[in-house]
Amino acid sequence: MALSEDGRRAVSASDDYTLKVWDTDSGAELRTLESHSSSVNGVALSADGHRAVSASYDHTLKVWDTNSGRELRMLEGHWDSVRGVALSADGRRAVSSSADHTLKVWDTDSGAELRTLEGHSDAVYGVALSADGRRAVSASDDHTLKVWDLDAGKVIATFTCDAGAVCCAWSRSGVIVAGDRLGRVHFLTLVL
Repeated sequence: MALSEDGRRAVSASDDYTLKVWDTDSGAELRTLESHSSSVNGVALSADGHRAVSASYDHTLKVWDTNSGRELRMLEGHWDSVRGVALSADGRRAVSSSADHTLKVWDTDSGAELRTLEGHSDAVYGVALSADGRRAVSASDDHTLKVWDLDAGKVIATFTCDAGAVCCAWSRSGVIVAGDRLGRVHFLTLVL
């Protein structure tokens, strides 16, 4: 599930291979987005709610115009399921996480893969961006959270959990929140 910055538009991902765009004021379904060939694991939405990027078990991401429901492009490069996606506020850069143990940084306008981030030793389930979009945090079944400098393509911090990390978020105030397979929630502040 993803929500626009103003909270008026939501996009949901589903095991039925589709996404749905919702008007949160009325609760009305605005449209269904169809094109994936397997379950949709995650979705991210630009701040204005007009662009979405979906992540799927079919090893692809799709970039969508949520106003028209049109698929703008397909992003290919992972060799296993894409488990999560984060999108910059302007919707122009996406970061995907995959069961292939990597993250990829994408230009959503051109569809170009900008870089591959390697460093995890197991599936990467979650990814989130810092407020300025310059860093990402990833959550992996290898029991780690990693913080990445996206421009340099390097890990700048690693946190170890007692179990696989399966989800993460990054607040505007800079707090990283992550959940693991033991049901624990971790709150971290990055000091550089």
